[in-house]
Amino acid sequence: MKILIVGGVAGGATAAARIRRNSEEAEIIMFEKGEYISYANCGLPYYIGGVITDRDNLFVQTPESFGRRFNVDVRTGSEVLKVDPARKTVSVRTSDGRTYDEGYDRLLLSPGASAVVPPLKGIGSSRVFTLRNVYDTDRIKEFISKGNVRRAVIAGAGFIGLEMAENLRHAGLEVDVVEMSDQVMGPLDYSMAALVHGHLQQHGVGLYLERAVESFEDTADGITVNLNTGESILAQMVLLSIGVRPETSLASEAGLEIGEARGIKVDRYLRTSDPDIYAVGDAVEFPHPLTGRPWLNFLAGPANRQARIVADNMVFGDKVLYEGSIGTSVAKVFDLTVASTGLPAKRLKQMNIPYLSATVHPGSNAGYYPGSAQISIKITFSPSDGKLLGAQIVGRAGVDKRVDEFAAVIKHGGTVYDLTMTEHAYAPPFSSAKDPVAIAGYVAGNILSGKMVPIYWRELKDLDPAGIALIDVRTAGEYRYDHIPGSVNIPVDDIRERLAEIPTDRPVVLYCGVGLRGYLASNILRQNGFKDVRNLVGGIRTYRAAVSRPCAPGQNDGKCTAAPECGRVPEYSDGGRHDARMDKCS
Repeated sequence: MKILIVGGVAGGATAAARIRRNSEEAEIIMFEKGEYISYANCGLPYYIGGVITDRDNLFVQTPESFGRRFNVDVRTGSEVLKVDPARKTVSVRTSDGRTYDEGYDRLLLSPGASAVVPPLKGIGSSRVFTLRNVYDTDRIKEFISKGNVRRAVIAGAGFIGLEMAENLRHAGLEVDVVEMSDQVMGPLDYSMAALVHGHLQQHGVGLYLERAVESFEDTADGITVNLNTGESILAQMVLLSIGVRPETSLASEAGLEIGEARGIKVDRYLRTSDPDIYAVGDAVEFPHPLTGRPWLNFLAGPANRQARIVADNMVFGDKVLYEGSIGTSVAKVFDLTVASTGLPAKRLKQMNIPYLSATVHPGSNAGYYPGSAQISIKITFSPSDGKLLGAQIVGRAGVDKRVDEFAAVIKHGGTVYDLTMTEHAYAPPFSSAKDPVAIAGYVAGNILSGKMVPIYWRELKDLDPAGIALIDVRTAGEYRYDHIPGSVNIPVDDIRERLAEIPTDRPVVLYCGVGLRGYLASNILRQNGFKDVRNLVGGIRTYRAAVSRPCAPGQNDGKCTAAPECGRVPEYSDGGRHDARMDKCS
């Protein structure tokens, strides 16, 4: 069997190696348009920032070592121009301009995705960069090292954009981020992204949210970035990080079916509409396991899994099914780790899928052990059966471990009750006896059972204060430091003695630091005859972050505020004790 592979990075190289492990007889030819194969795309920002110091560490294999180990004919500098399914051939152009045809029995397309470059005035400036491959990386690295680069503007605040913001700061540059949305990191809900806003600002990153780049102008001192608000930023370089699009031209021109998400449509065996052509990676669309709707997933983990499956199906026949990806991602943003999996509330709302959510802020490990730091977790789940739909986490430690646990439960169709039954390894340096994953499940279970009636930050923000009794159940010291306007302070430990002060003719809304004391107080009130009692999900920690609007550099108009950012341990970690040193956070 003769197998051709188009694309030699994550999906293509993984498939080639697996095919060879499956069959010593197969003839395998792998075409790569660029000079390099099997390199660490996700490590490119860290090389630019100097965290990864040796460029060679980015390469898992060279074309020569890969070809020898796996007996693969690796042809770099070879661009596949055309696929002819009828003749079962591909047309190839080499780096020296020569063209030829190559026949196949089976063909695998792994063309990846390309950076979105909008047709803006001045976009062709030599100071405007994208980051998708080693060539881009080398250009940026050389430009910074040789040029007088003091400030960089990043257009787009996705995961890669913020990773680059951090690494350009490490490289000594001033950095501004311009984003059309009102938040960074699109896979997060606003209340979770807001936790990242304050952290970015603390590290000197300027945020221009709800703004779009309109044009670029080269100047004697660099490049001027003009925004749709009339503002301008003078910088010496610009990085475009506004998204990617699947490379589908080869497939489309070959007559292969392109799906509604504009990716190469594949079936559960990862076959295209031609039974002898398969496809994997960033270029393919596949139904989301939770919605059944096709979507594009630009992540290396699923691409490698697809490659392993497709290699088995190409060699042994179509026997292994691909289950789909729920989109689990993680990023380092200075001292924070930010992760998400499944569907956030905003996407569920857009798709008219019923949901509830729970937000908790436990410690990463036992509060009495040095180094414990706050983790903020938001989960979404079905109101009918508790099926887990998504999770988002922002914190300083233990985030990656927890998001993987949430992802495993989601992929296996589990519920919030499965979170409480997950058995966690416990020792004070690593967790608490009640792990943050379990705590999220317990809170969600209380909401589903009606033991706690939630109110969310958006609801509270829009309520008429005169129509509710808003009670802050934290300590008097915490209340003096900061409280929600219109609230009355009745600490949870005093609430039984002060029941007569609480109105019975209107709804009672309780809040505390992160939700625990409010929950305890709600139990007391409901068991003492109060009928309409609600607790603010996530407490004032979530509320303050969510109602904040970060200011653009030097433009505080009184309507914007820096989102709070704190890493100390909240009340969950120690059973509810109060420490005055934690007032800002609890």
